[in-house]
Amino acid sequence: MSNRQTHTPTSVLLPTVSWTAACDDVATQLGPEDELLIIHDSEDDPVADRKPLPENVRLLPAGDPLGCSGKANAIAAGMEAASHDRLVWTDDDFHHPSGWLDRLHEDYAEYGPTTELPAFVGQDPLAVLLEPVYALGGTLGTYVGDHAWGGAVIFDRSDLDEARFRSELRQTISDDGLLGEHVDVTSVRRVRRVPMGGSLRQTLERHIRFNKIFTTHDPTVAKLSFGVLVAVLIGCVRFPPLAVALTVLTAGVSASFGVRRISLLLTVPALTAAVPLGLYAFARDTFVWGGRRYRWHSKFDVTVLHE
Repeated sequence: MSNRQTHTPTSVLLPTVSWTAACDDVATQLGPEDELLIIHDSEDDPVADRKPLPENVRLLPAGDPLGCSGKANAIAAGMEAASHDRLVWTDDDFHHPSGWLDRLHEDYAEYGPTTELPAFVGQDPLAVLLEPVYALGGTLGTYVGDHAWGGAVIFDRSDLDEARFRSELRQTISDDGLLGEHVDVTSVRRVRRVPMGGSLRQTLERHIRFNKIFTTHDPTVAKLSFGVLVAVLIGCVRFPPLAVALTVLTAGVSASFGVRRISLLLTVPALTAAVPLGLYAFARDTFVWGGRRYRWHSKFDVTVLHE
């Protein structure tokens, strides 16, 4: 930890049930007035046994969610318990390089609320196939739309109506989807590689969840995007050079964000697979996330089921 505070005192919220390398990454970057809240479900979680804790790190049991996702419940509990007005949200599944926290503060000084970008890296065959879809929708979509990504976002309590926001958090699924409706966020061209999947089921459940978040928080754009996707694929069949151009475009856009993956050559197969997978996601009435099954009736109507 630095001996001198170089930025506004900050509370970093990191939901996890296990201590990961990300916890160490962030803990080493705290200033003497900062804090890191490791937010977990209960005292039965493995992270609850972590001792000793680094300086300025606290464990916070959020309890089981009622009518919201475990992630939304954790973030709401973390915001309630946080000591500072400047808040950073992050996740436990990617590397936080040295200077990560300071750079977010530099971004806030220049832009106000700021988010970095995810680049999802597949850990199983289906996830690898879908990497082009996530490069376009997750990385490029987050950047172009200035959407908040909960893996690396900084804002201040004064940037939103906090009481209303926390109340809504406890009634919904997507923490960052909701944040984007309450705070105008600027995205920066800085990408964090996030592992995706690991098994066919994990990849399917993630894809279902992402589709439902998209269609719930931005239904008009979701319908338009699906229509454009189908039209583009029909165009690729009728005019094959379009498929080549689309693949080159996807690879070029991804490279501009520092993401170079051989899977991007599968752009057209990936987009083709996204059509039935999108229909499947629409047809499914439940999905699994973090060991819990959810039925998401509408934006603020969530049932937590036993998995």
